Amino acid sequence: MSPTFDKAAIDDIIAQHQALPGALLPLLHAIQHAVGYVPAEAVPAIATGLNLSRAEVHGVISFYHHFHSEPMGENIVQICRAEACQAVGARELEKHATATLATELGNTSADGEVSLEPVYCLGNCACGPSVQIGDEVYARVTPDRFDALISKLKINKQEANS
Repeated sequence: MSPTFDKAAIDDIIAQHQALPGALLPLLHAIQHAVGYVPAEAVPAIATGLNLSRAEVHGVISFYHHFHSEPMGENIVQICRAEACQAVGARELEKHATATLATELGNTSADGEVSLEPVYCLGNCACGPSVQIGDEVYARVTPDRFDALISKLKINKQEANS
């Protein structure tokens, strides 16, 4: 069972959404917002609550890159891999990011602070390489700027904890 899986909370979210037409996507968003991901253990309850098959629910979760079936880091860092960003240094930035965070793309750092994800367009093609941290998109990110952004995350966490 997942460490943050709260069956009662998931059941409440399902109950709030099951009467809505087309409830699956809003329901998955609500679960991910509440828990941080959509636990695999929740799929049977979601399927039953919405009168769908488990395969249908799993198919939607796996189709949309926004949904995560595993716990994520406190911060989600996305590096654009589209051609425009690659042409101006995204591959080098990826290498730097994986070395700096000591994790590979698609994984979370050992301390649980950062999940590093590849994305295939952040809609900022003229200003690549682009990185998104949380809801904020950053343009023309160099390895030095990446380090500064990660340092800022750590400073913000320290300030929040003090």
